[in-house]
Amino acid sequence: MSGKKRASPGTDVEKNPLANVELNNEDAKKLQDIQKDVQRVELVIERLAMDKLTPVYEKRRAVAKSIEKFWPVALMNNNMISFHAQHTIDQLALSYLEDLWIVRDPKEPRCYTIEFFFKANPYFTDSVLKKEYKYVPPPAASDENPDADGITDSMLEFSWARDVQPSATPIHWKDPENALTKLHPRVAEVDGDDDDMPAEAGSFFNFFEVADDPFEIGAQIANEIFSEATDYFMGNIAGDELDSEEEDSEDDDDDAEEIDLEKPRAKKQKKE
Repeated sequence: MSGKKRASPGTDVEKNPLANVELNNEDAKKLQDIQKDVQRVELVIERLAMDKLTPVYEKRRAVAKSIEKFWPVALMNNNMISFHAQHTIDQLALSYLEDLWIVRDPKEPRCYTIEFFFKANPYFTDSVLKKEYKYVPPPAASDENPDADGITDSMLEFSWARDVQPSATPIHWKDPENALTKLHPRVAEVDGDDDDMPAEAGSFFNFFEVADDPFEIGAQIANEIFSEATDYFMGNIAGDELDSEEEDSEDDDDDAEEIDLEKPRAKKQKKE
């Protein structure tokens, strides 16, 4: 029997027919141009969908206003929001939320302002809390001419990290003892590394008072919860499991009052 070790399949590069595929500059340019065309069409479809959905959302808005705690329940049925609003006093404040709306930037609909409308409540005097994700176009955008669909090259190269600037909105608290963001501030990492996530998220309302949104709560609200609000309210969307660190977080015991924000789950219909 020969002692020669048999080579594993695929280890001989010279015999691999896919190992030395070359792409010349001309073909590379053609592929890049086609990819841009694909992105352009996808962006047009996305904008068209937003235009078509707006009157539908307006119709839902009117119905949701007549349903008690529609938006608080929808928000709390999302795992990310329920984690960041885990303090009982946060849930108490959110229970006064009666309307939620997304205002899209007409020039760049991927940017938006989130609006929370509140009934009179014992926590703050503001009837509306807003958080804007402002579009900051790159310098080259000023010299561009949009095509027939209003799309420019810079829009195809849109970068959330580069082209979007989140804002902060001060909340006018009625009582220092109920100033949620002071009671539960967002705590930075000890090492001071700007790239690190905060050590403590604190109150959900830090989302409004702190410009930075490291947890991407805004994207979750605007792109997930708002579009699927009815299913979130009914409890029909199964969220991702929180990681063990989030699951082990301690519940807030500042206020013992029980908040019923999950009642509609009892009406959940099973899908066959």
